[in-house]
Amino acid sequence: MDAIVLLRGDRKTVGKLFAGPRGPAVAVAAAVDLAGLLSGCGASPARLEGARQAGQAFEESLTAADYSRACALLAPQTRRQLEQDEGKPCGPALRGQELPSAGEVRGTQVYGRQAMLRLQGDTLFLSQFDDGWKVVAADCTPQRQDDPYRCSLKGG
Repeated sequence: MDAIVLLRGDRKTVGKLFAGPRGPAVAVAAAVDLAGLLSGCGASPARLEGARQAGQAFEESLTAADYSRACALLAPQTRRQLEQDEGKPCGPALRGQELPSAGEVRGTQVYGRQAMLRLQGDTLFLSQFDDGWKVVAADCTPQRQDDPYRCSLKGG
């Protein structure tokens, strides 16, 4: 079993990863303030703005058909997965994705080094890397209430 560690400020929770009949699950071994962890509270304005700017730059690049710039804003694993799935370099592969045209930002939530950016017409998920925020998944739509988002562009 692998241990999973969740950090929030000075709190630490350790859980165990185990495989059950429905796949991997996490059993939390200690109590944690999950509401605080998941709410994005305490995210600095700079982190919120950084995620928002990266997501907007990605969407603007797609609108302008600047696929080279859009590819530079993809997380490395997302870019590799796209190139592998399409069998061509990122630019031409991204051009063929027919991603939705997104409008204004409706909300930004930051959870540590992860972010969700809701735009009119699209939802993006981003991660913060050493060189800035990168798009991990795009063209994401929510499923039923308790199900995760389904994204047409994502890393493996």
